[in-house]
Amino acid sequence: MLRGTLTLLTAALSVAAMAKPTRLGEPSYLPDAAASRIVSVTESGTAAAGITVLTEAVAVKETGPRATVARFGEVYAFAPAFVAVHRDEPTEISFWNLQPDDDHDFMLVDPDSNVLMKVLLPALQKTTYVFTFHEEGLFTFYCTMHQPEMSGQILVLPIRSA
Repeated sequence: MLRGTLTLLTAALSVAAMAKPTRLGEPSYLPDAAASRIVSVTESGTAAAGITVLTEAVAVKETGPRATVARFGEVYAFAPAFVAVHRDEPTEISFWNLQPDDDHDFMLVDPDSNVLMKVLLPALQKTTYVFTFHEEGLFTFYCTMHQPEMSGQILVLPIRSA
């Protein structure tokens, strides 16, 4: 089961990276009409909740432990790497890329490993979107530039009771 899931995830990452690269100067994309039935994403709007997600340099060539960088290369992470939101509740997520010399990206996949969106997170910039999830479940996100370590999850909970 795990091997099949990893194979499917690797294939999804490869296809998304080839189809819609997000390196600096290349296009990003938000959910299309089909994906918007699962999650709507806008660049502005009123949000009921909000969170800031940082990009963190865990071990980089300039300041990281030499043995770690030699063995694993540069290592980055999203912080927090886990977020919980409520279905149909607009939530603002601000991504702060704190690295002065490294771009990142954000690719969101649904529980079935379908790519929903992929956007660039340029160096030393804040990028903000309002997400409204229309389905419950566990969604995974990745920086396709820094795999396998730079990833996280969004748990979409039932609608908040009044």
